[in-house]
Amino acid sequence: MLGSKYQFNPETLSYTRVSLSIRERLLKLSVIVFSAAALIALISFTVFSLFIDSADYRHMQREKKQLIQQYDVLNQRVEKLSSVLTNLQDNDDNIYRVIYNLNPISKSVREAGFGGTDRYKDLKGFDNSSIVVSTTQKIDKLTKQFVVQSNSYDEIVKIANQRKDRLASIPAISPVSKKRARLASFFGYRIHPILRTKRMHEGVDFSAPRGTKVYATADGVVRNTKYSGGYGRQILIDHGHGYKTRYAHLNKSLVRRGQKVKRGDLIGHVGSTGLSTSPHLHYEVLKNGSPVNPINYYFNDITPEEYNQLIARTGN
Repeated sequence: MLGSKYQFNPETLSYTRVSLSIRERLLKLSVIVFSAAALIALISFTVFSLFIDSADYRHMQREKKQLIQQYDVLNQRVEKLSSVLTNLQDNDDNIYRVIYNLNPISKSVREAGFGGTDRYKDLKGFDNSSIVVSTTQKIDKLTKQFVVQSNSYDEIVKIANQRKDRLASIPAISPVSKKRARLASFFGYRIHPILRTKRMHEGVDFSAPRGTKVYATADGVVRNTKYSGGYGRQILIDHGHGYKTRYAHLNKSLVRRGQKVKRGDLIGHVGSTGLSTSPHLHYEVLKNGSPVNPINYYFNDITPEEYNQLIARTGN
């Protein structure tokens, strides 16, 4: 019984009851209560710790999964940006830099890596280090390539501002609408369709309906609009800086000698005058008095892919 204590008596060989003081009773009760409280606290702490640890672990796993998904999305965006950059680089090398007689930017410069110490050592040693390092490397490379491309455009803009007059003087468009005409004969040696002899064809022929509009391909001054033998009715425009263009077999001329024209101005209509078997425009580009291949002077009208196709067809 709580509050009772028994003591063995060796003389009588029996136990006798000993009454506890109030202080002893309270002390004994306190020990029991404290022990019970400590045990309950220990059990509660253990259960609570297990629950919290499990919840934290599940939370971290969810965060990890979300981060991996975000890296996948980021990689997809990087690939799209890389595709856009590739198109910018192609246009830069095959169109814009060609206009100003600038060499294309070498592949080694565009794709130069990062030397020196390991830039990504702080990202290594974790469970998903490979995806983090790979994505970071792609972004770093893409960023550098955009910087190279941006510098190239800055260079082109600077030169363009310095050469505005010259740029306007360079033939840069097709003399007829691509919707109304098609390339029927290319620059180079060919069998003349009427004379049946192999002769140098110093321009290109656009097959088009009679009356199709013909446009000046650069700024310049009309030097003549005469009717001349095999060329029939023709227009010769002097663009300055060594460039001239000829438009032949016209049905009608809409300009006069000495007239100033701008790129895109209407100057005549397609015909079949002179040595011609059907309505078409014979178009020439002359550089310092010598004929050059006109397909290299359609900068504003064709894509790099179309340009490559034309080159393949001409064999030049």
